[in-house]
Amino acid sequence: MATFKDFRNKVKPNWCPGCGDFSVLAAMQRAFANQGLNPEDVMLVSGIGCSGRISGYMNAYGFHGIHGRALPIAQGLKLANRDLTVVVAGGDGDGFAIGMSHTIHAIRRNMDITYIVMDNQVYGLTKGQTSPRSDVGFKTKSTPDGSIESSIAPLEMALTAGAGFVAQGFSTNLKQLTRLIQEGLQHKGFSLINVYSPCVTYNKINTYDWFKEHLVNLDEDEGYDPSNRMMAMQKLMESNGLVTGLIYRNENRKSYEEQIPGFREMPLTKQDVKIGKEEFEDLLTEFA
Repeated sequence: MATFKDFRNKVKPNWCPGCGDFSVLAAMQRAFANQGLNPEDVMLVSGIGCSGRISGYMNAYGFHGIHGRALPIAQGLKLANRDLTVVVAGGDGDGFAIGMSHTIHAIRRNMDITYIVMDNQVYGLTKGQTSPRSDVGFKTKSTPDGSIESSIAPLEMALTAGAGFVAQGFSTNLKQLTRLIQEGLQHKGFSLINVYSPCVTYNKINTYDWFKEHLVNLDEDEGYDPSNRMMAMQKLMESNGLVTGLIYRNENRKSYEEQIPGFREMPLTKQDVKIGKEEFEDLLTEFA
């Protein structure tokens, strides 16, 4: 049986010391092992940005996609091989800026994949510009007088789009984050897990101390019901999204794969897709 060490490779992460992404990588490795998975069972697709490097640091199948396009790649992989546990990892710029349209439609489509977003509220890889998650007034090289755009609310957006699993973690709470990723993997359908992963180099506002002061842990709220979508939306709006834990889970919604007529249990990668000469000629005639 695999342990979290089996999901490590010999590539040393070159994130800045103190980056929250280190903890996200560790939580993913632990979650995979806790689920009884082996490296050959996992496909990790990543996007562009500091977080996009994560697929190269995991001992599993990996694909480093282009900017904002990790989700379409992952959905194609899942359809081709439904036996794989497909996980997508990216940042707030990758998923909530250039890739936002793909994020919305992946949520709506509800394919059985898990999407982990490392949210540092800044563009770290390109030296610290404002991201869609930066607050109003946030000063960077691209907004020297402070951002005048409101920050996007990805979890409220996900609930509105019909997400069946929505959670949020904080990179310092490794135990909770590992559990949330496990629950996302177990969920049959699209799982969105946003992770507050502070950028220690370019974001001097939303620091570890800032989050510790402002975050509310839903695990400690005995009256909170994650199966209640209205309650989830209200909690997010009241807290401005500054919560951690399982926010919403709908176990009754069928995944995309379950609804495709004639979708075989045997993955496409294992099927015999060869066709004979006569069948090939019939196809040519049909489309002539």
